[in-house]
Amino acid sequence: GKPVTAGDIKAVGAMAALLKDALKPNLIQTLEHTPALVHGGPFANIAHGCNSVIATKTALKMADIVVTEAGFGADLGAEKFFDIKCRKAGLAPSAVVLVATVRALKYNGGVAKADLNRPDMDALKKGIGNLGKHIENLQKYGVPVIVALNAFISDTDEEKAYIEEYAREKGCEFSYSEAWEKGGEGAMDLAEKVIRLAESDKADFHTLYPDDMPLKEKIETIATQIYGAGSVDIDRKAMQELKNIEDMGMGDLPVCMAKTQYSLSDDPTLLGRPSGFVLKVRDVYVSSGAGFVVALTGDIMTMPGLSSHPAAYDIDVNEDGKIRGLF
Repeated sequence: GKPVTAGDIKAVGAMAALLKDALKPNLIQTLEHTPALVHGGPFANIAHGCNSVIATKTALKMADIVVTEAGFGADLGAEKFFDIKCRKAGLAPSAVVLVATVRALKYNGGVAKADLNRPDMDALKKGIGNLGKHIENLQKYGVPVIVALNAFISDTDEEKAYIEEYAREKGCEFSYSEAWEKGGEGAMDLAEKVIRLAESDKADFHTLYPDDMPLKEKIETIATQIYGAGSVDIDRKAMQELKNIEDMGMGDLPVCMAKTQYSLSDDPTLLGRPSGFVLKVRDVYVSSGAGFVVALTGDIMTMPGLSSHPAAYDIDVNEDGKIRGLF
């Protein structure tokens, strides 16, 4: 069949009226009185994980340096930021900050969540390959990388030194960020290094695949080059849908992979740096308004579930006007 458009059902005007103000970015003030543009918050596992093009381009008109976030790991948010947002918006980033934690790397090395505060160099050395894969992925795009180690009180000097040495051996700049405790003051070293890196003219940004690559090959390229898969198994129904999409003239769209955020693979239990696995694609569909083709992998659900104990339950203001329960 043929796609049904908003024009077909005469909904364009009503949709435009609803979205008229929603299309404008929100200018807010941070705790340290700096401006931030907040506009759109899609999850990077099931969507593209970036704020709007309008917000980013507005910020670039108002500041010499703009920092923007891409959600989850570099296999998700960063890949989609580069291959979807930057491609469509004509953006070329000057530097990339890859955020890591000692705890996450030990978790990828097999440590239970309850034990992450304990020193464990063996687990860190097992899990460090996960960081290595993210570094290598970012370097494929020709943009210089700085690893920012997000500080925790439980971090030991030995653990921090090991990660710094590893990052530098991979050709990255490194900074230990204590912004969680000290605010902007705790991120001064990181900020100064990012500025130097951005002004070094080392960036030679390019996307992972060309627009005219067939959709199946785009999926395979992301799976093998970014995730580390050995091959891709695309369901017969999904293959037919890919053909339908290309027959409708939308084969030049980028691909947005819907994949678990807990692993480089489509299996949330495969930690560290898995390789040679088979990535399974069970379905595909077009998000024509956003301008990409979504490929559903593994058992990922596109309607995220929320905790049975919301964070709001623990937030309050005491008699002195101080907020508690945020962290």
